[in-house]
Amino acid sequence: MKNRVEELRKERKLSQDEFAKAIRVSRQTVSSIETGKYNPSLELAFTISDFFGKTIEEIFIFERSGKNEKK
Repeated sequence: MKNRVEELRKERKLSQDEFAKAIRVSRQTVSSIETGKYNPSLELAFTISDFFGKTIEEIFIFERSGKNEKK
């Protein structure tokens, strides 16, 4: 899943540490979300979307892999 967390964080001129403190997670969690190594829980996704004042769909972009789709 792709996301716009890094882009939105940088628009607000926040460091990863400042953003992490604002949403009450570790800086490593923010780094992992931004690099796509970690997909946040639904609760954390809502926290992030609330922080930026955007919908989850505006921040997190789900790309179907096709392996679970019916033919």
